Amino acid sequence: MSSSKFLATPKPAPDLNIPKSLNTVKVSVIDSTARISVPFSHFLTPALKGKERIGGPAYSTLIEHPSGRKVLFDLGVRKDWENMAPKIVETAKEAGWSIKVEKNVAEILEENGLRAADIEAIIWSHCHFDHTGDVSTFPSTTALIVGPGFTSQMTPGYPTNPEAPILESDWAGRELREISFPSELRIGNFAAYDFFGDGSFYLLDTPGHAVGHMSALCRTSTSSSVGANDTFVFLGGDCCHHGGEFRPTPYLPLPSSFSPSPLTPHQPHSMCPGSLFTAIHPTFSPVEPFFDITPGVPHDIDEARKSIRGMEQFDAHEDIFVVIAHDESLLGLMENFPKSLNRWGETGLKQRGRWAFLQDFGEAVEQMKDTRVWLD
Repeated sequence: MSSSKFLATPKPAPDLNIPKSLNTVKVSVIDSTARISVPFSHFLTPALKGKERIGGPAYSTLIEHPSGRKVLFDLGVRKDWENMAPKIVETAKEAGWSIKVEKNVAEILEENGLRAADIEAIIWSHCHFDHTGDVSTFPSTTALIVGPGFTSQMTPGYPTNPEAPILESDWAGRELREISFPSELRIGNFAAYDFFGDGSFYLLDTPGHAVGHMSALCRTSTSSSVGANDTFVFLGGDCCHHGGEFRPTPYLPLPSSFSPSPLTPHQPHSMCPGSLFTAIHPTFSPVEPFFDITPGVPHDIDEARKSIRGMEQFDAHEDIFVVIAHDESLLGLMENFPKSLNRWGETGLKQRGRWAFLQDFGEAVEQMKDTRVWLD
């Protein structure tokens, strides 16, 4: 779903100052089998007709370095989720959240020939239950890596602190390592940490949503050809929860038309005008995201908004593919573990997935047609 014409003139993508490197990692996004559904208004505003709840998967990602080192970025939800910290179980039930999980990530790895013992470290993008999984299913040799402020603000866990939202058993007996971001390395708007020390995989300081929230930038290919660029996967964690929270932007305005229409993606010859979607936009803008964060949800809403704006700059680049942890629109489009995502640039995945989230707007568009006059 792409177009050479836009409803506004795109701004050039900003220079992100990504350091040069000839090193890559293998990236495999794991469908953790978790399916979560929560009231839409708990996370995003304004409300969307026909989208009373928001939910979907909770991705985990396997990062494999050529040296053989392997780490996981996030773990999804633990299979026995009612054994999470009591405070979170109580909140989930009272708020009407739906949580279904078939397998722990460790099981999925082992079913595909990887042992839990092969994982050097688990990196939590942040410590919310739908990312922390069950670290106890990995041996004590697997380190747990967390973002800035975690140790001082989130420990001790339950049961030492009965009100804690996380279990201290997740790090008991293993290395708990808190990332300290160096001031001299920045990629885009974010402080960066070169995890393997060779430019293949960076952690990024993307604060706001939760204490110590981190994203990751994975180099998936390199090119020595003149005019060609390396490709990357940006793992956004919970910087956003829906594509309409970071698209469209001045870098990626809504197209003037879609073919196929995102409302009928399985009909390859379908078409629709971009004006259908500006007509339901809260400010009728082709260059601003559809949704904002619901106040009271993030740890720091101002910082969270800054992180979204910073992520939008990565998304503006054709050689960077953005995966947020709960992007339901990528299910069925994106190849999951045990397959690698490294060839995403050759498969047109970014173009097919960029506006896929608009399929959620079907009822809102139909309602608009009944109440407004819209123009192509």
